[in-house]
Amino acid sequence: MREGEAAPESDRAEGAPHPRETAVLFGQARAERELLDAYRAGRLHHAWLIGGAPGTGKATLAWRFARFLMAHPDPDDDAVRAAADLSVPPDHPAARRVAGGAPGDVAVLRRAWNDKTGKFFSEIRVDEVRRMSGLFQQASRAGGYRICIIDTAEDLNTNSANALLKLIEEPPSRSLFLLLAHHPAQALPTLRSRCRKLALDPLAPADAAAALRALGRPWSETEPAALDEALRRAGGSVSGALPYLGGERLILDRETARLLARLPEVDWAGLHRLADKVGSDEDDFAVLTGAILDWLHGRLGAGATEPRRLAPLAEVWEKVRRSARDTLALNLDKKTFLFSTFADLAQATRAL
Repeated sequence: MREGEAAPESDRAEGAPHPRETAVLFGQARAERELLDAYRAGRLHHAWLIGGAPGTGKATLAWRFARFLMAHPDPDDDAVRAAADLSVPPDHPAARRVAGGAPGDVAVLRRAWNDKTGKFFSEIRVDEVRRMSGLFQQASRAGGYRICIIDTAEDLNTNSANALLKLIEEPPSRSLFLLLAHHPAQALPTLRSRCRKLALDPLAPADAAAALRALGRPWSETEPAALDEALRRAGGSVSGALPYLGGERLILDRETARLLARLPEVDWAGLHRLADKVGSDEDDFAVLTGAILDWLHGRLGAGATEPRRLAPLAEVWEKVRRSARDTLALNLDKKTFLFSTFADLAQATRAL
């Protein structure tokens, strides 16, 4: 980073607008209505666990709701009663503040940037929670809610989750916590129990394609066939489709699938070639790990009636997820990750 540059944001997909800058939400009208109805009925729970697959709009919904509360701090306001959704005009002062990155009464908990390593930390640290808690020790600037968006709950470690739990257990008045989770069941049980659950729906193909095009150039100019293929490979995830929007990455994905199909036999020469293709590119690495996790997910789903037999694969799934995150955060050798992962996969599949 150059002096004076803003630190990278772990909750921003590379090359795409940040969710706070995204004005339109696709395919989640039901969830949006639930939040709006709770607010204007005066029964807005102080903590929400918003769950859904990656790339379905959790962060966009959270920022959209935060923007709406900032624009309309009084739930009895006529504009709130007449609202059909949580949209706020882009020229509204609250919308401009949020889009400009100076939301005032909104704090974000996410993996912070580590200047020493030039990478993001692998977890949300307890120090980040303590810094964020300062927001709730002062009055709201607009007289409305003070809001914290946690992106994501899975990134909390035990210490940071417990520190957040203390805030949620005894919340100051007019405070709101929006915890985003790809896998809500993995959140700390005591934290989960304090939250109202809101599950987002999978995006319909048309909504996912529209959301991708709404990101602007170059996504809006992508050929429909390439867009459909990227979304298919990403399981309908908008953010997950971004790394696939390039022919070379689709080739990389198919080569990974070929090597996985040969298990428990390992094509070590093929792995060397694959590792050379990935190099140090983080998007390529995301494609690689996504293909491995998808393959494991498919095998686990196909044998759901035999959980004991599939226990070795489940252990590998968790290890791959954790190791992939640490490899990026700590700038570890990607070839070592790849070889270690395939050795574990081979051992697990032989046991089936």
